[in-house]
Amino acid sequence: MRGTASRTIPHMMTDTASVVPADSTEPPLLRGLEDSTMVVRREPFAFLAATGMLRIDAREALQRDFPRYRQAGFFPHQSEDCGSSINRLIAEVTAPNFADALGDRLGVPDMSKLPALVTLCSRLHRRHGTIHTDSRSKVVTALVYLESDWPHGSAGCLRFLERIDDIDALVAPELQPVYGNFAAFRRADHSFHGHLPHEGERKVIQIAWLTNAEELQRKQQRGRVTHWFKRILGSLDKRFGAGRDDSAAHVD
Repeated sequence: MRGTASRTIPHMMTDTASVVPADSTEPPLLRGLEDSTMVVRREPFAFLAATGMLRIDAREALQRDFPRYRQAGFFPHQSEDCGSSINRLIAEVTAPNFADALGDRLGVPDMSKLPALVTLCSRLHRRHGTIHTDSRSKVVTALVYLESDWPHGSAGCLRFLERIDDIDALVAPELQPVYGNFAAFRRADHSFHGHLPHEGERKVIQIAWLTNAEELQRKQQRGRVTHWFKRILGSLDKRFGAGRDDSAAHVD
């Protein structure tokens, strides 16, 4: 096993919350950043990792309402694919108050003014997770994890890295993709991140605040085409990059 317990941010849960959409009278699913256990760094690039960001009593509903995509990878959010709790969580994490609070911690003021692209992933192939920075069209990327537990060791655990050619060059403890864990970072030419290869289920919601509305439209269109293409490929998609090196990288 490549990772160790001392290099992994632990799994914590909570049943309290402090971020409520303006039009909701129900308790929020998402905690405020000020209420969570969090690591915040500005070097070598701006990022944060937090635990316990979701209400523990909402776990069953969120896992039930998560879309069951048959293909691996990230696909654009469509409300009809999701149950009500997932759609509500997405509304909370893209709400202006949460976006601005997150942006303030990462050095991006008034981040709520930027368009947000939401994508969801229910499973991975081994080719996913190679080291990269994210494309220049992304200003900030956030990830909300939803797995009940993670018996796969370091495989599939998010790593923020110092170098593009070494998956073990961690600049903070790796983050397991378990329920309530949350990560975000400001895109830079050296915002290297990735994970060790994993094959199988790994439920996560990704939110990317983009440079402009044109990029949002372009990425949404490309995501729909990619989803269709993967349906056509079927099992062939699983074979691409299956033997990739742990420290493999790609350029965005």
